[in-house]
Amino acid sequence: MKAVHFHVAFILLALAFTLASSSDPSPLQDFCVAIKDVKNGVFVNGKFCKDPKLATAEDFFFSGLNMPGNTSNQLGSKVTPVNVEQIPGLNTLGISLARVDYAPYGGLNPPHTHPRATEILVVVEGTLYVGFVTSNPDNRLITKVLYPGDVFVFPVSLIHFQFNIGNTNAVAFAGLSSQNPGVITIANAVFGSDPAINPDILAKAFQLDKNIINQLQSRFWWDNN
Repeated sequence: MKAVHFHVAFILLALAFTLASSSDPSPLQDFCVAIKDVKNGVFVNGKFCKDPKLATAEDFFFSGLNMPGNTSNQLGSKVTPVNVEQIPGLNTLGISLARVDYAPYGGLNPPHTHPRATEILVVVEGTLYVGFVTSNPDNRLITKVLYPGDVFVFPVSLIHFQFNIGNTNAVAFAGLSSQNPGVITIANAVFGSDPAINPDILAKAFQLDKNIINQLQSRFWWDNN
């Protein structure tokens, strides 16, 4: 009987591996429209690859994460990304990094999502109030106050934020599970889209007066990336 159970388990594991191996690759940009004539193609899922024989150390190198980001802006924060745009050698490796600087007394990395990555954040200076919101229908808010040395995970695609509740500068470093994780800042996307979303739609969605929507859409929505 044990042998039968072992064989069944082995078959199920083999089937699961086959299904996982045959799934579509994860997208590395917002979309990649298929075309029939490859001569007109301009993108692949990711980046075109350099001949490996021509690769140099500079393709795998970035310098500057020791430098503080400029937090003199409306949000009081600055994200310094290190993804495939900064390090070409990250192409196809499924990982990237970012430094986040926060001004004292309320520096905010505002509610946003990474559509293609889970994020793991480690605080090296200051005190951060962080959190994320689970998907519908629960929309549960999960939060934590972080101190230097603390680590927190934001699951892929969920809305999350970091807020400096201390009276000193704060610094954190984030690892992301994509060479190009993408960022969708909620306020910027909803109220600062180009062209603007019909205000009647937003007024009904947010149950607000249309004049308030017009006011929100007229604002400049700062991008801290």
